[in-house]
Amino acid sequence: MRYWLMKSEPDVFSIDDLVRVGVTGWEGVRNYQARNSMRDDMAVGDGVLFYHSNASPPGVAGLAEIASAARPDPAAWDPASPYFDPKASPAEPRWVLVDVRFVERFAAVVPLDALRVDPALDGLLVTRKGQRLSVMPVEPPHFLHICALGRLAPGGLSVPSTPPPAGGEESR
Repeated sequence: MRYWLMKSEPDVFSIDDLVRVGVTGWEGVRNYQARNSMRDDMAVGDGVLFYHSNASPPGVAGLAEIASAARPDPAAWDPASPYFDPKASPAEPRWVLVDVRFVERFAAVVPLDALRVDPALDGLLVTRKGQRLSVMPVEPPHFLHICALGRLAPGGLSVPSTPPPAGGEESR
């Protein structure tokens, strides 16, 4: 199992929207590195920190999980979509999406400023200056610590009680 942080602007799609719909396709990812993570590394059941970007304050709003394998993102070849890519087609899709399922809303957003100053989160990608990817991996101890900061007992999501040894997880 792997863990991810996935960003969404709450005025576009918030944790409350995910609560309402339950499961949604994570469409519109238009960065090759983020796409490659979704396509090559994500698996059903992986944990997700649902992050509100461009919010006041930005931060982790809750938990979700990956609910499907990656598949072509049809918004890429829909001219009416804001995620349209004229170089993409059903025959040659450039972009993928995964389904994301709601797990839990945190009692309060864990703000980015708190993540940045917490020594237990040293190395967390979202805290690095210039880190703008909308999808990024999260180390298991970071995921577990952020769950604790959100005062959440992760129901239904497999969270390790102790982090695996460094390098202990095989790459997929």
